[in-house]
Amino acid sequence: MTHQHLYDQQGKQLCCLKEEKILALAEVHDKVGHHHEDGHSHEHTDSHYFKWFLPSIVSFSILVFVLVLQHFWQPIWFSHPIQLLGYSLAFIPVGFPVIKDAWHSIKQGEWFSEFSLMSIATLGAFFIGEYPEAVAVMLFYSIGEVFQTMAVSKAKGNIKALLDQRPDYATVIRNGVAVEVEASHVQIGELIQLKPGQKLALDGILVSDSVSFNTSSLTGESQPDTKYCNEEVLAGMLNLNKVALVRVNKLYEDSKLSKILELVQDASQQKAPTELFIRKFAKTYTPIVVIFAVILCFFPYFIVRNYVFDEWLYRALIFLVISCPCALVISIPLGYFGGIGAASRHGILVKGGNFLDAIAKIKNVVMDKTGTMTEGVFKVQEVFLERDIDENTILKYVNSLESHSSHPIATAIHEYIGAVDTSIQLTEIEEIPGFGLRALIENKEILAGNFKLLDKFGISNQIHSSEIIYTTIAFAFDGKFAGYMTIADQIKEDAHSAIQKLHTLGVKTTMLSGDKTSVVKLVSETLGIDNFYGDLLPDDKVQRVNEIKLSGESVAFVGDGINDAPVVALSDVGIAMGGLGSDGTIEIADIVILDDKPSRISTTIQIGKSTQRIVWQNISLAFGVKLIVLILGAGGIATMWEAVFADVGVALLAIMNAIRIQRMNFG
Repeated sequence: MTHQHLYDQQGKQLCCLKEEKILALAEVHDKVGHHHEDGHSHEHTDSHYFKWFLPSIVSFSILVFVLVLQHFWQPIWFSHPIQLLGYSLAFIPVGFPVIKDAWHSIKQGEWFSEFSLMSIATLGAFFIGEYPEAVAVMLFYSIGEVFQTMAVSKAKGNIKALLDQRPDYATVIRNGVAVEVEASHVQIGELIQLKPGQKLALDGILVSDSVSFNTSSLTGESQPDTKYCNEEVLAGMLNLNKVALVRVNKLYEDSKLSKILELVQDASQQKAPTELFIRKFAKTYTPIVVIFAVILCFFPYFIVRNYVFDEWLYRALIFLVISCPCALVISIPLGYFGGIGAASRHGILVKGGNFLDAIAKIKNVVMDKTGTMTEGVFKVQEVFLERDIDENTILKYVNSLESHSSHPIATAIHEYIGAVDTSIQLTEIEEIPGFGLRALIENKEILAGNFKLLDKFGISNQIHSSEIIYTTIAFAFDGKFAGYMTIADQIKEDAHSAIQKLHTLGVKTTMLSGDKTSVVKLVSETLGIDNFYGDLLPDDKVQRVNEIKLSGESVAFVGDGINDAPVVALSDVGIAMGGLGSDGTIEIADIVILDDKPSRISTTIQIGKSTQRIVWQNISLAFGVKLIVLILGAGGIATMWEAVFADVGVALLAIMNAIRIQRMNFG
């Protein structure tokens, strides 16, 4: 975002011009830091900060010189016109940019921006002869602006540093020779050599047999993750044990980490209700205070005996300085941005401040079972076949059919049966959501799924499926029941503590699953989940969530984010597990838990609540201090110095409070 772009958005009110300007300056700073990662960035950053402070330094130097001339040396030639010239020279470096911004905002129809208020107040002070205070107010205001920009820049930099761990260069094998090239120049299909201790720069497929990686830059979890040949590895992963070869399958700018970074950067565009309210409030609040300032200046003429215009104008100008909504329009967006950053540090991608507000109000967390509260890594436990069925043939057919599914159950079947027989030709392959798979082999129908699939196609059997505890995959061939296999999943290590933490926060838990009710019951009772429902189709899940919402409870749904798309869309907050492995998950969900840990659900709620608490602390601080100083200013007790504190000082305190959330520990 360039500075000029701030003034190119036609038809929009510029009440938040100050916020956008500071964020734009912070963006410039981020770009400077990003392009100087060769050991000189610190020096360049210091130089950049010096440029920001340079107008204030010049103004301060001239102001001190003029004050010394006026009050200590007192030369004869230093008459009133010369004094006015000296104070004007001190005012220009810090005052002209603010007056320029005020003019831009007025041209866009925003008469009551902070820039306009500061310009009127300081020029008014010049008019009544309060030259030193006029310069000092604008000087401290400008210094405060720089500190605010630095705070925003630091917050943005912290988030970027937490996530963007990609190296700028990669070692590529070209013509049998290892060549170091810029990561952005590596093409799809090229082979990267990754040594122990190096981070992967691009997404790809592991060519080596097995390698251990630290995935903390993606998931927030430093526990080693072993990847095997032909498995996907992602940019940002750190090689822990041996030289690895990776075949690139995505360009640098298309990597998973790039998408995550982009989503985090765009998250600030999704405004929370509190933030939107403050913006609307500022549009009304500021003009009202200006009207009160005008009344304060002129109305006493009718009720005060010894009315002195300059005195009451001075009080009105103080009133204007105090009325600037600086602390609100900057610290509140920064509070939400800090919450998003804190979530990123814990391996949680939140797509906007509005979702932090929403997750803080959640009363019922509804969750899927497979891959959410269980590992999603299935193992075949038992195989039952009808007597007249050839085991070798039917299992090959089932394996071939399941190869067209990406479900974890299909993976378990492949691991049990072995390699897919490529000589088997399947036609009319169909996946029936909530039931299973169907296809034709030599014009004979094969089915694989739950027993409801067999019922759907009129396949009779003598199996009492309700008596089987584990997940069951039944299959039929050529219109006859062929058999079934049972498959078991393992509960995630921190699933039990995740449910306990949710209950501690006063949040109810509900499990909805398409799996057998007996399996869902076993998992729910083991974990202590409040309510559970099994044997559900996607439409059934929608109905259950609707029932919960109609009871008046706000609902978060946690699932894979793709198969449960209707429920995710219906819920107040959609949370997806498995963001590390699914691009679709990142796109569809409001919040993505990158390391698949159920305990992150309660962490997200805690971050949402803490963000809300900090935002309301800032609102209370800003309004409380401003109200006190406004009353004192109207009574002639507060001076311009107190007004500066009520504006710039409180804004800085609110900003420091806002970025505090990034240092909090959420267990």
